[in-house]
Amino acid sequence: MKACFKILAWSESLLLLLALIGLWWLVSHQQWISKVFLPTPQATLASLLEGFTRGELLDFTQATILRMGLGWGLASLLGVALGALIGSSALARVWIGPTLEFLRPLPASALMPLAIAIFGLSAGMVLFVVAFGAMWPVLLATVHGFGATHVRLREVSQALQLSRLAFVFKIGLPNALPDILAGMRLSLTVALIVAVVGEMIASQAGLGQAILLAARSFRASELFAGVLLLGAIGFVSNALLRQAEKKLLKWQMP
Repeated sequence: MKACFKILAWSESLLLLLALIGLWWLVSHQQWISKVFLPTPQATLASLLEGFTRGELLDFTQATILRMGLGWGLASLLGVALGALIGSSALARVWIGPTLEFLRPLPASALMPLAIAIFGLSAGMVLFVVAFGAMWPVLLATVHGFGATHVRLREVSQALQLSRLAFVFKIGLPNALPDILAGMRLSLTVALIVAVVGEMIASQAGLGQAILLAARSFRASELFAGVLLLGAIGFVSNALLRQAEKKLLKWQMP
């Protein structure tokens, strides 16, 4: 029954995708919107293939994925470490919680002028902003996971006289793992978005720069090819992380 439901869900998603592509084809071929702004699906596909075979699209894609992956990795490490440090202490959660909630809505792009002043228009600046922006979902999820640890587990750790470090690794992290993984999935999306914005602002090689140059030159098919490629990167990376999450949380399944 579960397999049939999954097949039905995938079929419905595929039909919706085909319907959207059909609508795109109709609008572009009927020229309800000028081809200067909305290319045909065929032109977009041709630009995508040409970019991979003759252009620099493959290099740009690799640069963006590398920047996103490094920023997300740093954000995950810092988020889990700081979250465990704060979440394992009730006093720290009370004191630092309001500060975290104050900083959390701050857009990573708002820090770019400060990052540019410190690092200049460099790859290091983009990496810093990506890591900063992507850290918050992991940090807050880790703090929440530690804070939701059952009081009985805390009493057991006290009865066994576990050190704070032992509590973190033996009780806190396993209990917070579902929240941490959910935060990491959200963080991966943020890392991709901020990486692209950083490439546009700092003129670093990547899909962000390629999309910006295509827009300025009114090369709509190349612009749409870059946007579709970003969507594919986000979809594949999220799917891979979801599969890893299912394996790591297999013990939760009934």
